[in-house]
Amino acid sequence: MAKLKREKRRTPSSRAWLERQISDPYVARAKREGLRSRAAYKLVEIDDKYRLLKPGARVVDLGAAPGGWSEVAARRIGANGRVIAIDRLDMKPIAGVEFLALDFLDEAAPRRIKALLGGKADVVLSDMAANATGHRQTDHLRIMALAEAAARFAREVLAEGGSFLCKVLQGGTEAALLSELKRDFTSVKHVKPPASRSESAELYLFAKGFRGGSATPV
Repeated sequence: MAKLKREKRRTPSSRAWLERQISDPYVARAKREGLRSRAAYKLVEIDDKYRLLKPGARVVDLGAAPGGWSEVAARRIGANGRVIAIDRLDMKPIAGVEFLALDFLDEAAPRRIKALLGGKADVVLSDMAANATGHRQTDHLRIMALAEAAARFAREVLAEGGSFLCKVLQGGTEAALLSELKRDFTSVKHVKPPASRSESAELYLFAKGFRGGSATPV
């Protein structure tokens, strides 16, 4: 009876989300393999194709909680690498990952990251998404604002030759960010891994070959 009442209280969007979770093979696989979220497989699939997480790399994961991407990064770069995970939210410890409870928009964040790494980063990751409002245009603008902020952060902490991977949404505004990144990196492309649901407007911007000192000032 209690379960029935809970089901009646769910909104249509909540019920749809629950149904997707129950039937999603990536959710089942994450549970089976002990990973923190299905989102981990997005990074796995991108890295399998583009090889951005090299052994010994220094990686920064923005908005890392609950830690799915940090977990994958730590496994792939090995014991000689470093992963710094940043989030305002708490995150349970992960072997090989150093967690920093900090808003990456804090003006001191780039300096603190470089101090922890003992230099600049080889990879900056961002799978961040703003809380959805249900208004498509507003949600698009909010996630693109996060993506643009992540790109500014990446320019400050990346070593020359470094890579940046960031979630965006289709809708037009991402073209301006794409143009800026093309000035600062030798290669920039959109990628959509199989683990990203086909009905979702979610895409990833993958930029590699950071030009370092010649990058566009922001």
